[in-house]
Amino acid sequence: MLTADFDYELPPERIAQTPLAERDQARLLVDAGPGRRPHHAVVRDLPALLAPGDVVVVNDTRVLPARVAVRRASGGAAEVLLLERVDGWWEALVRPSRKLKPGEVVHAGEDAAIEIGDDLGEGRRRVRFVASRDLADDLATLDLAGTVPLPPYITEPLDDDERYQTVYAHHPGSAAAPTAGLHLTEAVLDALRARQIRVETVDLQVGLGTFRPIATDAVDDHVMHRERYAVPVSTQAAIAARPPGARVVAVGTTTLRALEAWAATGAAAGHTDLFIRRPYRFAVVDLLLTNFHLPRSSLLVLIDAFVGPRWRELYASALAEDYRFLSFGDAMLLTRTADGATPGAQIGEATSQSAEAAGS
Repeated sequence: MLTADFDYELPPERIAQTPLAERDQARLLVDAGPGRRPHHAVVRDLPALLAPGDVVVVNDTRVLPARVAVRRASGGAAEVLLLERVDGWWEALVRPSRKLKPGEVVHAGEDAAIEIGDDLGEGRRRVRFVASRDLADDLATLDLAGTVPLPPYITEPLDDDERYQTVYAHHPGSAAAPTAGLHLTEAVLDALRARQIRVETVDLQVGLGTFRPIATDAVDDHVMHRERYAVPVSTQAAIAARPPGARVVAVGTTTLRALEAWAATGAAAGHTDLFIRRPYRFAVVDLLLTNFHLPRSSLLVLIDAFVGPRWRELYASALAEDYRFLSFGDAMLLTRTADGATPGAQIGEATSQSAEAAGS
């Protein structure tokens, strides 16, 4: 496959710059599978579109206030964007990286002193907080000195950083939000549980690689970024125990990657660089709640693996109906069909088998 096959025209005015006042009022393009016309709903309708016994899985990672503006001793400005902590040091994107020497200490006012370490290439450096003893100290310092990094296509300031967090965000560590989950509210989660739909979690720490377009001509030549993930025992058990015909619903591509990485490797925790593209055979996920993604991105390639080339029809419908795109935009609910497998029920069709089994 060629990367050019995943291009489409996205008008700049269709990129949502701010979140909606009410999270669950985001529009929802509901895909009912091949040969069926999609219909339009809102995220608040999600519980009614699923069936008793289904298992909804969310990514409960929390975005770090990982962007730190600093000053050198000379007075020059620099910026540190933390990516992942390993053995007391952070891998970080540093600007201007070439001017900073190993051992140099930069300051974020009186809140933080950061030592610059080894050069890892491509603007990445090892860095550490000078006075920090552990991760808890690092996080406390970031709460004082850091800001939440927004995607490069978001140019409007965010009034409340919590709007770039899910309502269930728990495990700090991500450089970007799992944006499909931004639409869910406590009311939606409660309504899912009231319909005997399990809500479970994974933790995948979203990296900045999620925003990078594929730079190679051939999709297969793209090198996928690595991300840390964990699938709790309770989530594994809920998926294994779901009644016949019940489906696994991933909220976001990050949740899907975590679940499929677990299935592919048997490892419930670790790092994954799983690059999902056709002809991928999905082992876990039947339905996917996801936002609309950038052209020529690995996320769009994943969508193609999930529903096949008809993603173009769905995106064209969304553009024609004035849907909002990308992180603060609207969402779609997809039925997996590209690999030839048939989920237990189409969206909105609670089979009597799954409903009866869930109630037993």
